[in-house]
Amino acid sequence: MSRFFRAAGDSDSDSESSDEELSMSSGDEAPAAKPAAAKPVSRFLRTNDDSDDSDSDTDSDEEPMTEDDEPKEVKKTSRFLKGDSDDDSDEDVKRVVKSARDKRVDEMVASGKMMDNALKINDWVAISNEFDKLGRMVQRQQNVNEPVPPFFIRTLTSLETSLNAAIAKEKEAKKKMNASNARALTAMKQKVKKVVKEFEKEITSFTADPDAFEKEYASFAQNDAPAPAKPAKKAKKAEESEDEAFTTVGKGGKGMQFTPESIFKNLQLVQEARGKKNTDRAEHIRILENSLAVAVTSYQRIRVLLALVSSRFDYNSSVATHMPVDLWLSAQQEVDQLISIVAKEPAYSIQEVTEDYDESIDRSPAESPDGVVRIRGSIISFVDRLDDEFTKSLQNIDPHGTEYVDRLKDEKGLYCTISRAQALYEKNKQDEPLGRVIMRRLEHIYSKPDAVVRALESAASTVGVKPSIILDGEAETSALINALCIHLYKSGNSLLRTRAMLCHIYHYALHNNFHTARDMLLMSHLQESIYSADVATQILYNRTVVQLGLSAFRCGLIKESQAILQDIFATQRVKELLAQGVHQQRYQVLTPEQEKTERQRQLPFHMHINTELLEAAFLVSSMLVEIPLLASIDSEEQKRKTISKSFRRLMDFADRQVFTGPPESTRDHIMQASKALQDGEWEKCRDLIQDIKIWSLMPEAASVKEMLAKRIQEEGLRTYLFTYAPHYASLSLSLLSRTFSLSLRSVTSIVSKMIWNEELSASLDQAVGVVIFHTVELSRSQQVAQILAEKLAALVEQNEKALDQKLGNASGWNDRADGVKGDKRGEQTAERRGRGERQRGSARGGARGGRGARFAQGLGNQMSGAQRAR
Repeated sequence: MSRFFRAAGDSDSDSESSDEELSMSSGDEAPAAKPAAAKPVSRFLRTNDDSDDSDSDTDSDEEPMTEDDEPKEVKKTSRFLKGDSDDDSDEDVKRVVKSARDKRVDEMVASGKMMDNALKINDWVAISNEFDKLGRMVQRQQNVNEPVPPFFIRTLTSLETSLNAAIAKEKEAKKKMNASNARALTAMKQKVKKVVKEFEKEITSFTADPDAFEKEYASFAQNDAPAPAKPAKKAKKAEESEDEAFTTVGKGGKGMQFTPESIFKNLQLVQEARGKKNTDRAEHIRILENSLAVAVTSYQRIRVLLALVSSRFDYNSSVATHMPVDLWLSAQQEVDQLISIVAKEPAYSIQEVTEDYDESIDRSPAESPDGVVRIRGSIISFVDRLDDEFTKSLQNIDPHGTEYVDRLKDEKGLYCTISRAQALYEKNKQDEPLGRVIMRRLEHIYSKPDAVVRALESAASTVGVKPSIILDGEAETSALINALCIHLYKSGNSLLRTRAMLCHIYHYALHNNFHTARDMLLMSHLQESIYSADVATQILYNRTVVQLGLSAFRCGLIKESQAILQDIFATQRVKELLAQGVHQQRYQVLTPEQEKTERQRQLPFHMHINTELLEAAFLVSSMLVEIPLLASIDSEEQKRKTISKSFRRLMDFADRQVFTGPPESTRDHIMQASKALQDGEWEKCRDLIQDIKIWSLMPEAASVKEMLAKRIQEEGLRTYLFTYAPHYASLSLSLLSRTFSLSLRSVTSIVSKMIWNEELSASLDQAVGVVIFHTVELSRSQQVAQILAEKLAALVEQNEKALDQKLGNASGWNDRADGVKGDKRGEQTAERRGRGERQRGSARGGARGGRGARFAQGLGNQMSGAQRAR
């Protein structure tokens, strides 16, 4: 018989005879027809009642059943044959198919039974697991706007009673339970306390009248919850009230509640979604901001602030771009707030390594074993990230615009945050993060002028929490730098000690204390081990060496400045070594990854050392050293021995120019000044050097120009003597004094030094006030002997270096062997030098005799001159 003639109450187990009787009793229905006529009725012929039923089914609040929930053998009854027996058929279907709500209640009951069985054997590990599962079921129940079942409230109250009894029994018992069971018992105590506080209202109403509570839930079960509004109605309502505020919707479509009780639930929601794809990070920040507004306890505020700052840093996941300025400012303020809370309440401690604790409940110092609540987190990592993001933003902003200056003003607030963090770690006596935060503070002030450092310190002194190392009143900034560096020297971290030493040397060099900075650099032996350091430390070392060379130049130590800057300029990669630009070689192409890495290492523009000023100092120093040396050279072979190859290359290029126009760049000024100095035109050389505009960027530019003018006069005199000595038999000291505008005392001193250093073959007659030149022309054999002696000395020196390397790599040498080796090497060196002196003395003749005779003669002349003056 066709399925369209079945009664509404028929089941699958009815026989064919009952189907026939039913078809005959309902004669007014469609008669039996051919099998082909038994087709389904079109859905467009449904009655209004059917459409209403379908709408009610669609709008039902129950969760949709999955394929596993539906029975496989149940067949639906035709909608066209429904009659008076519809109610009976509905009851039969409900007895077979359970709703999602009933299934959840059954799962809760099953978990409750397992908890009862575990409670009998005192298995708190199983009870904890089942309680977590039961909590998730209740959360699912609340997500679909259903009330809490009475069974859960009854289980919760009985579990609290059993838990208190178990704890009391465990305290009285002599034999303690195992560690895992004890930890589960402690965890259950915290969990139950939290859940009881969350469902305090339901527990109160259940305890007052259990029957009424159960009747209320039963009435809800019979009458389903009111269906939510249709999307069309929601859209219409939204159009009518456009100004209505939005409601944050959480998991399951339920509106999120921002109350002190729901803070940890919101934190768990944010932490679970962190790092996943398609995550709305802005929404997480809004959730945490609202949670911070309703936080009442210090523990809640600390937890929310830790999550909020981390979410702000996670907002921009790209390494290549910088963090937005508004997010950075918000994060900086929240870090200040976090430090203030922890500093004011020592009962709360933020540590990177802590014991495991339940993050879903509120904790207080009274419940902690030693009265200190330890929270997992790291303030120093927040400070490091703030500093790194600040540097990254300065790297990506145009340094020639106003935006860069506005962004640079935020450094004051960052310095105050670093000072607060230092005070916090000094109070808590945490050495490792304290060293890191002091290093951050030192890196912000070591390269700045005194006025800027005082401004930063005055801003940091206004904060509530002050560190122990501050700048007192009118004290010098060197005292502050010295105190910070001494603290880092005591640190166990070798990287911090190295960087602190370099910052200390840089500060001394910046303030023209050259000799102290040079001695510290030599005593630290950093030049021997710097090649094994990281890239950032090597860049700091290069900056320190360059600043040391500039310090020597400002102090008038030209030879020292040229020797220090020579190593940097010999590489022809000054900008790359100072992290002020990317070097592009002729036959080398950087990959995009390498270029991106180089860009990330660049220093902000306000920390740059002006490379044009640096080049001007180096070239001027090379000019004052090389030009007298070129004038003293006699043979072509000696000309090959250069001090500065880069300067000599520029000189050769300038000599090959057919036409030389007026100087335009710094190099042009220096090259033309060098030519003028070679020709003895020291005044022209002085004017060309002082006309260089880049000197205005150097501190105390007037004194630097005055120093350069004096050094040009002295080197002009030396060049003149080297050039024209072969053409004179004697020269008057007074004439030299008038020619180069130097005092007679200065001229006498310069000539005496040249004679003493064997640079000039002459003698000084102070009685007459003249310089007597001794012209000695060496024979060919003497010249060859002299060249051979020099080559032998160079060969011996190379052999000694090779021996030192070989012995240095060998093991097993003690201090005594080193001492013996050093003594032998000293004797060999003295003997070799003696042989060289004897050979040179025999080759040069009587005019270049022993140094002692010349010293005695010069001393006798000085004494006779002094007696005549009397």
